[in-house]
Order: sequence, then C-alpha cells, then structure tokens
Amino acid sequence: MAADWSKYFPYTNQTSCFIFYSSLSKMADDKENKKIGLKTTLDMVVEGCRLPVKMSILPNEEEEWPLAEILSRKEEKGKLEFYVHYIDFNKRLDEWVLPDRLRVEELQFPRKDQKTPQKQTSSAANSRPTTPDRELQEKKTTVDRSESDSPSPSLLSKKLSLPEQTSSPAAKLGGQGQTPQSQTKSNAGRKRKAIFLDEDSQDAPATPQPSAPPQQPRQTGSMSSSHDENIITRIKNIETIELGKYRIKPWYFSPYPPELTTISIVFICEFCLKYVKSRKCLERHRTKCTLRHPPGNEIYRKSTISFFEIDGRKNKMYSQNLCLLAKLFLDHKTLYYDTDPFLFYVMTEYDIKGFHIVGFFSKEKESTEDYNVACILTLPPYQRKGYGKLLIEFSYELSKFEGKTGSPEKPLSDLGLLSYRSYWSQTILEILVNLKPENGERPQVTINEICELTSIRKEDVISTLQHLNLINYYKGQYIITLSQESIDTHNRAMAKRKIRIDAKCLHWTPKDWAKRGKW
Repeated sequence: MAADWSKYFPYTNQTSCFIFYSSLSKMADDKENKKIGLKTTLDMVVEGCRLPVKMSILPNEEEEWPLAEILSRKEEKGKLEFYVHYIDFNKRLDEWVLPDRLRVEELQFPRKDQKTPQKQTSSAANSRPTTPDRELQEKKTTVDRSESDSPSPSLLSKKLSLPEQTSSPAAKLGGQGQTPQSQTKSNAGRKRKAIFLDEDSQDAPATPQPSAPPQQPRQTGSMSSSHDENIITRIKNIETIELGKYRIKPWYFSPYPPELTTISIVFICEFCLKYVKSRKCLERHRTKCTLRHPPGNEIYRKSTISFFEIDGRKNKMYSQNLCLLAKLFLDHKTLYYDTDPFLFYVMTEYDIKGFHIVGFFSKEKESTEDYNVACILTLPPYQRKGYGKLLIEFSYELSKFEGKTGSPEKPLSDLGLLSYRSYWSQTILEILVNLKPENGERPQVTINEICELTSIRKEDVISTLQHLNLINYYKGQYIITLSQESIDTHNRAMAKRKIRIDAKCLHWTPKDWAKRGKW
C-alpha cells in the first residue's frame, strides 16, 4: 500500500517530494561550496602572508594564537602543511603546521614593497638592545656630563670607590677612541666561505651612524655584521638527530647533505661526529671507529669533566662535523668550512664507554680584537646544569694563562647574553663581596684590578656593573654600592653553582701563533 504523504505535508505528494529532495540537494551543495571555499582560502595562503596560528602547547596550558608568518608550504600525499615563524618569538619555535591550526579569516597579505624570502640585518634600528656595547652607548650621554668634575676618591661606609682614572664608564668604552664593533678590521689574507648568519633582529649589532658607510662582513671570525638571507636557510631541514643515548630535535637549519633531510632521524657518532642515515650504518661505523674521545690534546681533567684542545687544521673533518652539529642549535653564527684558523675546546663527561661531548667553544688562533670565544654551545641535553658557565669560566681561565683580558664576539645570541651576563655578575660580585679592609680602612678596588683578577674586558665589567645598578655618582665621584639584597642574591646563586674550574688541573701552555706562519 502506498504511503499517504498528505498527512505529513499540507501539500500534494508531488510537491512534498520536490521540497524534500531540494532541501537535501541544497545541503549537499552548501557542504561542497564550503569545501571549495576553504580550499580557495588555503590557496591564498602563500609565502609572506601573516595570520594567527595555534601554537604547540602543553596539555594543561591555555591556547595561544600568536601572529605568524608563512615561510613555506608543501603538499605530500594529499596532505597540506605550512611552515610558520611566530612573530616576536625565537626562530627555534618555527614549525610545520596543518591547516586546522590556521585562523584564515584573519589572513594578512604581504605588502608589495616587502621582500619576504630575504631578510636584511645590516640595519638594526628596530632591534632591541641586547649587547653590553649597546647599553654603554645609550648611557654614554648621561655619563659624559659628569666626567670633567670627578675629584679624588673618598671612602664611604660599605661602599667601594673607583679611582680617578676609571671614573667614567664611557671613557672606558672608548679607551682607544672607538667601540669594539667599530674597531673591526678586515683581513684580506684569510678567505672563508661564509654560509649563515644571525637573522634575529634582537641579536643585531648596534645601529651605525647615518654618516658612516654600511659595514662589510668581517672576515676574521665566526660572525658577520650583515648578509642576504635565503628563504631555504630559514627552514629547519633536519627533523631529529640521535647522538649517543639522546634523541634531540634541532632548532635551526644546518647544511647537512640533502639526502639526510628526507629521513626522520640522522644518526651521529658521539665520538667522531660522523653522520649516517640509519642505525645499521651507525653500528657498522662503530665497529671501525676507534675513537673514544675527541681528537686532540686533553688539557684539563677533574673528576669526570675533561677538556680537549683540537686544532682546526690538524683535525679538519672532526672540526667541520662539529660545526655542522653546532649549527643545528646556533642561528646567530656564521658557519665556515675553513676551520684552519680556529681552535676548538670540547668539554666531555667520562664514563666506562668513553668521553661524551657536552659542549664546546671555539676561538681564533689570532684575534685582532682579543676575542677569547668565537662560538660557544652547550648541547640541549646538558643545558641548565651549570655546564654553560663552566665553558665560559674555562675560556677566561685560558685568558688568565695568556696574561690578557678577553671577551666573546659580539653580538651575542639571546641565550648567550643571558649566560655571559650571569657569569660576569657572579664573578665580579664574588670579588667585591670577598674584599677585606686594609689597615682599618674601608675596602677599595679599581676597574683595572677587577679586570686583572678576572680577565674580563673593561667594557664588559662596566656594562655589568651598570646592569646590576651598582655604579652611582656620589659627591663628584663614581662609587660601587653593594646592598644587602645584592649580596644575598649572589650568595644564593653561588650556592647552586656546584662545578667550578680548578686552575691546578689545567695543563696548558699558550702558543704564539703569529710566529708559526700559517698555523
């Protein structure tokens, strides 16, 4: 028996069926149009566009939708992904995301005058002041007003006076008439292949004067002042590395061979740093690799911590592999394949299997600016354990053996600046706190004396004192004021610092590389 549709619809049977099927057709069309509209919108999301993107978060944290820039897009096996850089966040957080994490309704198209694939760092007018030199330049005007009327030092209770010759921090910065960055000298005799440079605006050098010509990249170290950046170098190309017992997610691009960028894990021998594409290849390599420690001379050992000095000319392959590994976690340095002019100091931790790399720093054999560190890195599994300060302390211990002051190359990265600022603060406060009165008089110290005791360069000492707000102008002179709060903070920090460098365990003789010809 045919169903009586009339009791369900106030119309005829033919009319009701037409309305029913029309509704279904309209719903299907709307759904299809929505898909087409979404696909059309995603097609409009191209390199250079900006839009809010859902950031990867921990399970118990609130969602964040910071503004991000699209750097690249790819489609593999019907799966569309976008590589994004979160604006005002460090590049190490850049990642590939799926379309469901994009807020496409707030899409911002790139301006016509904006060049997205390349990013200039020669002008740092909008960058934040992160280096000590920038801070000193900002305070120079204020200090200069009171330079001329500095009388002889006086003694104050619980205050340390500075002598007349070091009364002006600005004068110390301009001891030779220019800042460290303006003292840059080119060395045409050395030719290196500069591959990468920092593109983070927060790590850019100080802004040059308008009348000064644009600075050219320095050819004497591991840093350059400006470069043209290719979009390819802004995208992480290695997904994961396995080094010893650790699997580590890289932070930045590194120029490993292209065939390694298509696999999920790159396996690295923790002793010779050779990279292979499978665990089977690594196991086969281990049967042939005889190294159980970095090549070179062991110049320091205390407990399980050792330091090895490696000549970049004698151990070129290891040095180049070390540079490739370091580039995965350093974005602010220029990588050179010519490692001949550098010495590498690798810190290791010893167990029954051998000496496992913890971190390293490099320095030039001949530095015209007396830099004692060109590049420094603590591997991620060993960070926040005090090893960073240990590397810095060791670099200054070498400077003490050489009988001169030293400083790291500028500009410093964000993490590098934090580490050095913390080390400078603790080292200088340790000297000030331990000063004892002589002949019943209150203690006094000069900037020069602090430099001699620590091997820290004068401008770094002054910028640290200014950062800690310890320098004050009182009755016509500059004095260092130590509050009880500063002393308590210092004591708490030193109590956490368990590992220190013991100068008695360092067996090393400085070399005069200038007399050795071509190193």
